[in-house]
Amino acid sequence: MRSVEEHQRIVAELITARPARTLALADAEGLVLAEDVTATLDLPVFDNSAMDGYAVRAEDVVAATAASPVKLTVAEDIPAGCSDILILEPKTAHRIMTGAPIPDGATAVVAVEATDGRTDVVSITAPSAEGGYIRRAGEDVTTGATVLRAGQVVTPAVIGLAAALGLPVLTVIPRQRVLVISTGSELVDPGKPLRPGQIYESNAVMLAAAIREAGAEVVAVATASDDVAEFTALLDRYAAESDLIITSGGVSAGAYEVVKDAFGRTGDQGVEFAKVAMQPGMPQGAGRVAGKPIVTVPGNPVSVLVSFEVFIRPPLRSAMRLPDAERPRRSAVLTETLTAPAGKRQFRRGIFDDAAGTVASQGPPGSHHLRWLASSNCLLDFPVDVTQIPAGDHIEIWDLR
Repeated sequence: MRSVEEHQRIVAELITARPARTLALADAEGLVLAEDVTATLDLPVFDNSAMDGYAVRAEDVVAATAASPVKLTVAEDIPAGCSDILILEPKTAHRIMTGAPIPDGATAVVAVEATDGRTDVVSITAPSAEGGYIRRAGEDVTTGATVLRAGQVVTPAVIGLAAALGLPVLTVIPRQRVLVISTGSELVDPGKPLRPGQIYESNAVMLAAAIREAGAEVVAVATASDDVAEFTALLDRYAAESDLIITSGGVSAGAYEVVKDAFGRTGDQGVEFAKVAMQPGMPQGAGRVAGKPIVTVPGNPVSVLVSFEVFIRPPLRSAMRLPDAERPRRSAVLTETLTAPAGKRQFRRGIFDDAAGTVASQGPPGSHHLRWLASSNCLLDFPVDVTQIPAGDHIEIWDLR
């Protein structure tokens, strides 16, 4: 059988980054910058007031106290957005709002709380030092400075800075576009009545959620019966707009394995099928169809999500240059003795307790026990050559939080 590591390499080589694109700020959120961003203006753009108050000459208010206020004539009113070129004469004040431009001649702002707030003659009860409450032009950013670096994730703060610099767009690595097809004639969409032998489809919606959580975009979520023509019609419809195709089901050794039937069981049509030495998730496939990468995973729901975590999520995030492509690995103390099959790397569901540094398994190891995966926060990673780990020993876990 193929090792987990070998299949990881095969899948990783298939998933590659899309060319950088220039997107509107709102569309760039959560993506990674493809190039540095250089400021084309200063921030602040001009000297402005940090407070609502009065623009003054500092020397005119140096003696102001509550007992002996300094009185100055209010010569101008300066709201934020004022574009007039104003000059402050000695022994006068300009009432000024936060963000409004500092008039020529002013060397300080007195906060309104240190005045009586009048608009004709203001009484100032405390001095303001030279430069007090003035935000200087270029104090935050100077023209020509590199303010954002390629490789940074576009966060709300990054968007705010770009907008403040007057940039309507950013150049980013686009999201991977993923097509999801779940196969099986027994599958019925949730909400519809079940007939004998039918089950509700859960793999496609679960994979779609995992893809979005990983930062990628879902092109379509489709279900195909065990009919090759129906399956290939879905590929024909969506493959051209996809960067990656993921299928679930139809890859085992029995009859009615529609994915294998569509691509040839001997791997002669661009998709190679293999048994991987792992549990759950042994039957896997990977290759190209219509020039697009495809990864085929088994149909049992736990196998689907474990396969995504082990083989698809890391290269998918890497192709988008997103940080933390790999789930954090931690060492935890087992609270019970666990066994695993010889010759297979087993991934068990578990609950990791940060405070205690311990981990307990969740439910049986079977690939159909989805309930226990839904209540887990980690995967226990049994090495391929280990068949038993006693209680009290350490095991590596994949932190899914």
